[in-house]
Amino acid sequence: MNTGHLFRLVEDEAIEVIDLKLCNLFGGYHHISLPAKKLNDDLFKRGIGVDSSSIPGFKTAGVSDMSLLPDPSTSVIDPFGERRTLTLLGSLIDAETGEPFRLDPRYIVQRAEDYMIETGIADRSQWGPEFEFYIFEAVHINNRINEAYYNIESAEAGWHNQDFSDDDDSSLIPRKGGYHVTPPRDRYFNLRDRMSAVIEQYGIPVKYHHHEVGGSGQSEIEIELLPALQACDAVMAVKYIAKNLARQAGYSVTFMPKPLYNEAGSGMHFHQHLFNGDTPLFYDGTGYYGLSQSALYYIGGLLKHGPALLAVTNPSTNSYRRLLPGFEAPVKAVFGPGNRAAAVRIPKYANKPMEKRIEFRPPDATCNPYLAVAAQLMAGIDGIINEIDPSEHGFGPYDSDITGSSLEKADEIPSLPSSLDEAIEALQEDHDFLMKGDVFTADFFDNWFSKLKNDIRMVHSRPHPYEMEMYFNV
Repeated sequence: MNTGHLFRLVEDEAIEVIDLKLCNLFGGYHHISLPAKKLNDDLFKRGIGVDSSSIPGFKTAGVSDMSLLPDPSTSVIDPFGERRTLTLLGSLIDAETGEPFRLDPRYIVQRAEDYMIETGIADRSQWGPEFEFYIFEAVHINNRINEAYYNIESAEAGWHNQDFSDDDDSSLIPRKGGYHVTPPRDRYFNLRDRMSAVIEQYGIPVKYHHHEVGGSGQSEIEIELLPALQACDAVMAVKYIAKNLARQAGYSVTFMPKPLYNEAGSGMHFHQHLFNGDTPLFYDGTGYYGLSQSALYYIGGLLKHGPALLAVTNPSTNSYRRLLPGFEAPVKAVFGPGNRAAAVRIPKYANKPMEKRIEFRPPDATCNPYLAVAAQLMAGIDGIINEIDPSEHGFGPYDSDITGSSLEKADEIPSLPSSLDEAIEALQEDHDFLMKGDVFTADFFDNWFSKLKNDIRMVHSRPHPYEMEMYFNV
């Protein structure tokens, strides 16, 4: 949509508020709201002033004044404002020079795509994130000097509080027993369906939605594949929509990777493939499960750089409570057809040339989607450029869950990090592939490592509630 169409939309739809949104370095949303009369050509040329040093992750030496430049192609009517509101995503530019801000996540993923085009490998990539999340009746969290606890209530679960129960135990879902259950056991079908309808209103095509494995309100919404920047914008929109609709209905939604002990975790798997014009680069009818040699090299890049990637795609201490054996979560750097315990899965049902793709399964929703997509793309490109054969590096293929393999055999299979500390160490040792084409910069790594290491310190410095049970009586 160009600005002329946008101005007409504002008039035709009686828009009263213009809401500009941006994403910080760590995936958080921010917004600034303007009267609709402030929408003019100058806003799209110069933007509106922002203090970048007050936005998490954007602090750089001697630079704070930025301008937020709205992207007219992202405009959509926001259903959550009391007044008629048009929302647009924006990118940050230097207020003086007009140059793009190097730490702006939207710019980083655009640079990754530009680098891909510069290599001549492909001219576009397509991405399909999956959204797994939990819906709870109530959540209480407290962390103080003398107490630390969280309490979660779920009407679907067997451990639910009577205050949140309809006394119908026949419809309770057992642990890890929620996959594709139907109403009345699927108590959140209508809420999830409303989420899907609003997502479609945002112009984001929904593939399907269903109850996920977690028997305590776990849901999934999957969207169709989109170009890289649009897919990342869609991640931010879907989380925004889900949280707002849940709040309106009196529920809490969390995309946290592991909110419940010994229950299924929530990931954000990324389906991905490359194209040159209309030619799909991941398809070869004679190749392994229909994959081209380029696709296999791309997989090799993802898995070789997998330990480092996880510091970007799984950047929370909680991420590694999900990546455990027995929960369909990857713990080994392997690939295989239809193998949901593999880090890279080859969907068997995607067997047509335009559908042929791979799925990277480790990521979760604590990631910044723009950075996660950019990092995966850079790893895959590096695999193609350097012809990294995944089989030669011991990454498979494996067509079954290898977590139950004998210890001797399992030790021979490359592992993914089991903690955020390990992932940070891997990224510190292996990040040159991300800096090619000036996609990720030294400022990024300084700010990124500082934040992640501080998160680790904050968790490690606190007594764990379970430690009280284990050690209080020593």
